[in-house]
Amino acid sequence: MLIDDLPAGRVVRDPDVLRGFAHDEAEWAPFGLPALVVRPHSAEEVQAVVQACLAHRTPLVTRGAGTGLSGGANAVDGCVVLVTDRLTAVKEINEQERYAVVEPGVVNDDLRAACAERGLWYPPDPASSPWSTIGGNVATNAGGICCVKYGVTRDYVLGLQVVTGTGALVRLGRRTAKGVAGYDLTGLMVGSEGTLGVITEVTVRLRPARAAERTVAGYFGTTVAAGEAAAAVAARGILPSALELVDRHCLAAVDRWKNMGLSADADVVLLARTDAPGALGEHEAAEILACFEQAGATWAAQSTDQAEADALFAARRLAYPALERLGPLLTEDVCVPTQAVPEMLARIDAAGQRHGVLIANVAHIGDGNLHPLLVTPAGDEAAKKNAQAAFDDIIAGALDLGGTVTGEHGVGLLKQPGLARELGPEVLGLHHAVKDALDPHHILNPGKVFPERSRA
Repeated sequence: MLIDDLPAGRVVRDPDVLRGFAHDEAEWAPFGLPALVVRPHSAEEVQAVVQACLAHRTPLVTRGAGTGLSGGANAVDGCVVLVTDRLTAVKEINEQERYAVVEPGVVNDDLRAACAERGLWYPPDPASSPWSTIGGNVATNAGGICCVKYGVTRDYVLGLQVVTGTGALVRLGRRTAKGVAGYDLTGLMVGSEGTLGVITEVTVRLRPARAAERTVAGYFGTTVAAGEAAAAVAARGILPSALELVDRHCLAAVDRWKNMGLSADADVVLLARTDAPGALGEHEAAEILACFEQAGATWAAQSTDQAEADALFAARRLAYPALERLGPLLTEDVCVPTQAVPEMLARIDAAGQRHGVLIANVAHIGDGNLHPLLVTPAGDEAAKKNAQAAFDDIIAGALDLGGTVTGEHGVGLLKQPGLARELGPEVLGLHHAVKDALDPHHILNPGKVFPERSRA
């Protein structure tokens, strides 16, 4: 039935291709083998796929570029995987109203480049921005390097076109600067990880192009010292356009891979940027530098070499794929209040020592979103077990400090136990009620975010 309803070339049955679309980048998250992969070319074709799955009660998993790190796009046996890589149109960039309308398969950096040609800027910039898609960014409410000042994906989504679990093709949200009519169903869809609907179009808010950034770098002996410097920046009321942590393990891995000539003089590097104009930018850079020095930086300076500054931020973006070359990675994504960052970094270090696990650290440290990367040798089951124990300890530590189990990667499959603890049974029940309303037959990405319940 599904094959008959779609044009030729949309449905893929080749077993090798099916295996290639069975999972995302999350290590150790379970996955099954899909029955079909479908690559629709329009919203109407997406609707036809959802309606066919609904008629046959077949699970449907939506996938963008597959760059997720929580198992959110992993297939279940016998499901249909709907891939958005043919939905790549930038339909409109409205310079006067400052919004763009795009299909979900548009790559983040491609949208940013198209906006830059018009003197506009789309701020959300996850480290995967050269590969990840806007649909996937919306599904996980992705953040990125500049989110400390400019916010995350939810702050920029004005409207969506979505196919619901009932097979309806609907428009949510608005294109006006203000609007409070009805419930915020657009906001509800952002971060829902494909469990409430299939996104077929996204309208995003844009900003004017910003001033050139000033970069401040500091070297520290420990992650805790770097965390104290970041907390000092926040305590002074400074809002940098970026504040990132990269440790020695990450820099060395990137350097071995890309031969970038990165410094190995520090155990931890803090990278800060300010895009405030003129004298205010100079003042903020000086204040950040003072915070670094007072927190015990072994070296700190405002960069005068833009190429060098850009290389350090490029290394930050390359940390995950560079470390992945060393062995399987279990990637954390906890977020804690900014003043709790030093304590959380100490707990991460302690978890690694306690379980004998190598933990490399990168972080959007300015907003408390930490990404410890647990490295294990391939095929070492004992190391895998130890890494999972450290992973669980890190989640528990973040929750104890008033944090959350995920800042931008999503819950998927890996964070479900932590989510249950974070939300509690009453709030978890509200989530189940929303799922029941929008996907009454539970065909959309079943088993993700929270385990499937038995339904009478």
